[in-house]
Amino acid sequence: MDADELLRRYAAGEREFSEVNLIGANLEKAHLVGINLSRAYLATANFSRANLQGTNLSGASLYQADLSFAKLNQARLTEADLTKANLKGAYLVKSLLVGTKLSGAILTGVNLSLANLSGVNLCGADLRGINLRSANLVNANLSWANLSGARLSGALLRGAILNGVQLSEAFLNGVDLNGVDLDGVNLTGAKLSGANLSGANLTATNLTFAQLRVALLARSNLHAANLHGCALTKADFCEANLSKADLSGTDMSAADLTGANLNMANLHGANLNAASLRGAFLWGANLNVAAMRGADLTGASMRGAYLEATDWHQANLTGAIMPDGTIHE
Repeated sequence: MDADELLRRYAAGEREFSEVNLIGANLEKAHLVGINLSRAYLATANFSRANLQGTNLSGASLYQADLSFAKLNQARLTEADLTKANLKGAYLVKSLLVGTKLSGAILTGVNLSLANLSGVNLCGADLRGINLRSANLVNANLSWANLSGARLSGALLRGAILNGVQLSEAFLNGVDLNGVDLDGVNLTGAKLSGANLSGANLTATNLTFAQLRVALLARSNLHAANLHGCALTKADFCEANLSKADLSGTDMSAADLTGANLNMANLHGANLNAASLRGAFLWGANLNVAAMRGADLTGASMRGAYLEATDWHQANLTGAIMPDGTIHE
């Protein structure tokens, strides 16, 4: 079958084209809404700017196919082979891509909001600026992918593999990253306000100038992480490990750091006004020039901490262990 025959039969009302052979066919700007192309042979075919909304492409071979700027909203691409396919600017809203092969695919500017990519392998993919808002990425492999500037707000990332991922300037507001391993991930300038990072591994992660307002980071591991200049207002760091973390110049006003480990952390010039540091550990921490007006340090331990020019106005230091080892009354 060639492209002309397919279009004629479609115009006549036919929609069943499973296992059809259209390798290399030119269907640029074609209107093929809701047809069945499951297990079809479509390698190197040109579907640029085609309307394929609701199309069934499950198990189809689309190796090196051109789907740039195509409309694939609510399309089924389960187990399809999109290896090295061009999906630049394509619309895949609410599409199903479980088990889809996307190795080497061009995905720049793709809109995958509300799509299901559970278990998909996107290792090393260039996903800069991609729209994955509210997408299902549970157990997806995103290791070494470039997601700089990507939109992932509300996405599900539980169990996702994110080793070496670039997420600088990415939009991750409200994302569920509970327990995810983010060790060494680049989150410079990322928007993570309201995100759930409870129990996440953020060891040595670069979070400079990231926005984490009202984020959940309870029991997370941020050992040696770089949070310089971050916005952390009202963030929850209960029992988090922030030892040796760089928190200089951060806004942690009204943050909850109850029981947090801040040993040897750099809090130089940090804003800790009205923050809760009850029972926190601040051994050897640098609190020089920090603002701690109204902070609650009840039972906190500050052995060996540096406190030059720290503003303690109206701070609660009841039971705190001061740098010289004395207990504040």
